[in-house]
This record gives sequence, C-alpha cells and structure tokens, in this order.
Amino acid sequence: MENVQSNSFATTEIKELKSKSLWRHAFETLLRDKTAVVSLFTVGVYALIALLTAFGFLAADWAAEVGPSYQSPSTEFLFGTDIFGRSVVAKTLKGTQVAMSIGLSTAVLSAVIGVFLGSIAGYYGGKIDEIIVWFYNTFSSIPSIMLLVAITFILGKGLVAVYLALGLTSWVGLCRLIRGEVIRHKDREYVHAASAIGGGDFRKLFKHILPNVLHIVIINFSLQFQVAIKAEVILSYLGLGVQGQPSWGTMIDDAKLELARGVWWQLGAATFAMFGVVLTLNLLGDALRDALDPKLKGK
Repeated sequence: MENVQSNSFATTEIKELKSKSLWRHAFETLLRDKTAVVSLFTVGVYALIALLTAFGFLAADWAAEVGPSYQSPSTEFLFGTDIFGRSVVAKTLKGTQVAMSIGLSTAVLSAVIGVFLGSIAGYYGGKIDEIIVWFYNTFSSIPSIMLLVAITFILGKGLVAVYLALGLTSWVGLCRLIRGEVIRHKDREYVHAASAIGGGDFRKLFKHILPNVLHIVIINFSLQFQVAIKAEVILSYLGLGVQGQPSWGTMIDDAKLELARGVWWQLGAATFAMFGVVLTLNLLGDALRDALDPKLKGK
C-alpha cells in the first residue's frame, strides 16, 4: 500500500512539473513571436483606454458640444464632430469602454457556463451527459442572431441586457470542447493516481483534469472576446444594444444617414477602432493556440 501511495505521489508530482514546464514553454514561445507581442500590447492599450474612460480620466465630457455641427477632421478636431457638435474622438473612446466591457463580460460568462457543463458532462457521463448534450444541441439548433434578438427583447434594451444575451448564447462551442477533452483525460494515469491517494470527484476534476485543458479555455476566451464585440455592434446597429451612451455600433448606425451628406468620419472612427481590436484579438488567439496547444509542440 505504501508503494502504491509513493508511486501515486511521484506520478502527480511529475505531472505538475510537466505542467509548469508547458506553461513556461508557452510563455517563452509568445515572447519570441513579434506578432503576438504587438497584439498583446495593442489589446493592453485598448484595455487601458477602457479603464481610464470608465474612471472618468478620458472622454468624461463626451456629450459636451465642442464645435460646430459636422466639423470635418482637422488638427483641432482629429475625427471631426457629429451633428450635435460633439467630439467623435471622445465618443470613440467611450465606445472602447463599452466594447471592452462587453467582450470581457461575455467571455467570462460563456467560459463559466461552458466549462461547468462540459466538465460535468464529460466526467460523469451517463444520463447527465445525455441531458447536457441534448440541451446544447437543442440550444445550438436555434439561429444565434434570432436567439440574441429574442433574449434582448425579453430583457429589454441596455448594457446589462447585452451582457446577458451574448453570454448566454455563446457557451456551446466551449462546452463541446471541454466535454471531449475531459472524456479523453479522465481515464489517464494521473487521474487514477489521484484516485489511489483518496482524491474525490471534485478534486480530480477541478484540480487535476481542468488545469490540463485550461489552454482551450484561454484560446476560446480570446476568440470569444472579439466575437462579442462584433455582436454588440450588430445589436446596437439594430437598435437593441447600448442605450444612452455611445458605442461603435450606435456610431455606425448614426453614420448610415450621414454618408449621404458626405460625413464619413464618424463611420471611419468607429470602424477603425473596431478593426484594430478585432484584428489584434484574432492574431493573439492564433498565437495563443500555437503556444498552448500540446498537439502543436515542435511544429
């Protein structure tokens, strides 16, 4: 019995050392990738702008009239003004706060739901697995845009409704991935070693299995972040999103009537800001996959 416990402890310790080595290798791989470093820096700049805007250090007076209506871009007004003489730059910065908060909230909520349901289904199997698989298959059979619009109508317009609508409709893909990975890992030696030393289901699942599939959650998080930003733009464009404050979606919605008058700068500012964060998050997601996915080691 003592030999079994000793071997179990040794196996667990070796597994933890390998795990640390994989994370160190992933970090070093990211640092060597110039595109990943630039993307991470760019996302950090967007996050800093969102924080400074949220605390009132930037664009606190975005609703103030600073110039004439539809002033074209100049050295005084970098992206010009809108119909009410408000700074388009200030509105774009305020929209950055909205976009980043929606991306973060949606990615966190979908990750929590997807990881929880996927891990429970994959680990326990049987009837629990069948119920969860039936649930997410039924859920995914509904067109996502229709589901988004329906939930937004039920919850009402506003930022909280957008958080919940996007978070509650974007967990299915991650749930499928986590379920499959947990099924693959639960019969491996390190899990049997944890069972041999008296580890319960909760310990085996959340302390041993999930850390070994965490790379999937991180990669999905970065990709889901930018998907949520684009979805918010679509909802706001349809009039079902953010109310009472600027967002890139509402700016693009306002610009559809301004283009006929030759006023392009509000559309340009919102599109440029959205293009920057979506592109960098996509590049960062690819870099994270290359660094964290064990199947790609050495390729």
